[in-house]
Amino acid sequence: MLLAAISLLIGLFVLVRAGDVFVEGAAQLARSLKMSSVVIGAIVLGFGTSAPELVVSTIAALRGNAALGVGNIVGSNVANLSLVLGVAALVTPIALSSSVIRRQAPLSIAAVIAFAAAVSDGRLSRSDGTILLVLLVAAMIILVKTPEEGSPTDVGVQKPVSRSLLWSLLGLGGVLVGAQLAVSGATKLAESWGLSGGFIGFSLVALGTSLPELVTAVAAARKKEAGLIVGNLFGSNLFNGLAGGAAMGLAGAGQIGDAKLTSGALIAMLGAVIWAYARGALKRRIGKSDAIMLLAIYAGAMVYLAVG
Repeated sequence: MLLAAISLLIGLFVLVRAGDVFVEGAAQLARSLKMSSVVIGAIVLGFGTSAPELVVSTIAALRGNAALGVGNIVGSNVANLSLVLGVAALVTPIALSSSVIRRQAPLSIAAVIAFAAAVSDGRLSRSDGTILLVLLVAAMIILVKTPEEGSPTDVGVQKPVSRSLLWSLLGLGGVLVGAQLAVSGATKLAESWGLSGGFIGFSLVALGTSLPELVTAVAAARKKEAGLIVGNLFGSNLFNGLAGGAAMGLAGAGQIGDAKLTSGALIAMLGAVIWAYARGALKRRIGKSDAIMLLAIYAGAMVYLAVG
């Protein structure tokens, strides 16, 4: 059990660090190739920040542990818009821009609903994966065709293509290694503790893959710039649900085997994203009372999955 715990911790650490390297390398590569800031923000960084969840869930599906993979996606989505957003909003009220309310958030809600519908019957088939993939492509087209207001045409200092490509590949390789270690450790811990793979995926693994967003959110909130990350949180949920779900389905995830994960946990996921959007759209901000409600959703989902 100790070795499994060490494997999980090392895997999550490698995932977080390698994910940062991959995102930075991919963004620099996009700039070096003269891609627009819209493509960089909507696709490159979107996929990059969701790479840990995507790889962990896909590997879990390939290893026959669909519950862990689905738990990771659901847990990450819940954590993004309850734990991460809630903690940031406790530090300072978070404003939502009009573009987030009109574009990222509705797309995120649609993606979450589509993923929930795909797994609500207790299995994730290849046909489900194909549908989610088609929806992902459609979402990408919408994101690219409707750029942000005032988006710059160029971001950051360009670096040589070869160097950016090298960092991207190194980061991706690290994500793959970290995911293998995390999935292996999490699976063994679940077995030794008598817990479901869904709970381990929802709690330990999802929290680990969401740590970068949590740390960034708190740091941004302290600088009174937390509103800058709200779009990324909604965007992360979009990629988690569509890209992660598509990859798992096409990998042949099959039967999930965790009734609580495909019922109450899905309700928590939908509740978090809809509550955050509804309050944000109504008041154009997420305040402390909203934050308490979001954190209650996260705590309630954890207790629900852990008990019984």
